[in-house]
Amino acid sequence: MTRRALPAGLTALIWVLAAVAGGCVAHDETVSTLSGTRPRPGVEALRPVSLPDLSSLAESVQDQVRERYASLMRTTENGMPPDERGNAYGELGLVLMAAGYNDRAASCYLNAQALAPDAVRWPYYLGHLYKTQGEPAQAAESFERVLELRPTDLAALVWLGEMYLAEGRLEAAERVFAHALSLEPGSAAALSGVGRAALASQGYVRAAEYLERALSVEPRALTLHNTIAMAYQRLGDLDKAGAHLRQRGGGKPTLPDPLMRDYEQVLRSPTAFQLRGMRALEDGRVAAAAAAFRTGLELAPHAPALLHGLGEALARAGDTRGAVEQFEEALRWTPEFAKAHFGLGMMLNMDGRPDEAIERFSTALEHQPDYLEARLALAEVLRVTGRLLESLPHLEQIVTLEPGLAEPWIVHAMTLVRLERYQEARDRLNEARHVHPDRPELTDLLVRLLAAAPDDQVRDGRRALVLMQELLEAPQNFSMGEAMAMTLAELGRYDEAATWQRQAMATAQEVGRSDLAQRMAENLALYLQRRPCRTPLD
Repeated sequence: MTRRALPAGLTALIWVLAAVAGGCVAHDETVSTLSGTRPRPGVEALRPVSLPDLSSLAESVQDQVRERYASLMRTTENGMPPDERGNAYGELGLVLMAAGYNDRAASCYLNAQALAPDAVRWPYYLGHLYKTQGEPAQAAESFERVLELRPTDLAALVWLGEMYLAEGRLEAAERVFAHALSLEPGSAAALSGVGRAALASQGYVRAAEYLERALSVEPRALTLHNTIAMAYQRLGDLDKAGAHLRQRGGGKPTLPDPLMRDYEQVLRSPTAFQLRGMRALEDGRVAAAAAAFRTGLELAPHAPALLHGLGEALARAGDTRGAVEQFEEALRWTPEFAKAHFGLGMMLNMDGRPDEAIERFSTALEHQPDYLEARLALAEVLRVTGRLLESLPHLEQIVTLEPGLAEPWIVHAMTLVRLERYQEARDRLNEARHVHPDRPELTDLLVRLLAAAPDDQVRDGRRALVLMQELLEAPQNFSMGEAMAMTLAELGRYDEAATWQRQAMATAQEVGRSDLAQRMAENLALYLQRRPCRTPLD
């Protein structure tokens, strides 16, 4: 299953759509065990391939597909050697995949493997086809086949690690990424893979270390901030998590991938150039993305998606004026195009004009009510500008539309606490814990509410202590220690509360957060005076 990613440049948002994954398999431990064990498909395994209906494609693309199909027919009719016939199938598969005919493309690649079993390209492209269809197990098999043929292929190793992560095979994934690092120690993609594997395995300190290393190698890979923030959240360092969230954006760690670069040049159509531009943006190749969108606009000058894509690329390059011009041009031809309204909203918000940004985000939602990113942006701008009550309906709709995102649940509950609606916050957190039982931050927040809410009908020190026992089974951090201190103080166990608070302060000092330690001294003073805390959040 694939998750929808937030757009680049959404710097105001504090939510993370982090895909946690990791892994690495040394060739001699995993990949090599497959060598010689998988039977090579024979000629009898060839699948029938026919031309699909091409009428929806641009004429230039139709010509490309027909030309390659004709070439395949010629190699077959002329009795050419198997390798040549296999390559003809593979070349047809490339244009079919680029045009979106994945089933036929898969048949072509499988035939190509059968006829040209020593060619690396065809299992590699088949692996990417399965990957884009959300079939990680099949994709992993294809990348394993590539590594049988070329054991030191860095791109195949990284993609194999990603597929293992998607399958939840964390140890195998980490071994693969580690092997990739042994070949290329400075690979940000491999460093990120190890970090995400550690995060999924609850090795939060190690996760932060590897992810920070990846970011130091590629500072423009702004998506790394998402996962680093999650690691710090799990460590209880919410300030560091927030600092990284504010820097999040587009741009993934780059990976040298010659075969996929070749694939991106296969078709010449507006849609193909749009896809190339989007892929380049995802990889952080802003100049290449802008060039792809511009080429697409030569073929379709008024295409709103291409204008929006160019605007996003210019925004990432720091050309705010150019970005605004592209978004406005998209709206001139397509006034209802929600993404262009959203893009303008982002520019306005970054320019310190939140009221105008709110208007644009709202317009985007009028045209596309299920536009999650626009609703996230609107809720966040309303929240940070103090319009908490107005942000609430949007937060409620976000958790309804995308309950699988934990961070909106957290922010929704925190907003309710800020509005002193403690009972609603408690009920929301109870619901959120059922949806996200693996997120200790939700339990931590509920404990604080039960231990320190000013509302007598909400406070429940005994339940808070029960929940704290659950939290203490997870890796410890100073936030948990502070929550435990609040709980013990609510139960009148002030000496123990003071001990826990001192330990939390020491932990904060150890991780370089002396500012937090100083703030926590205020609650320590309360416990020494044998008084409970009544401020669950700062």
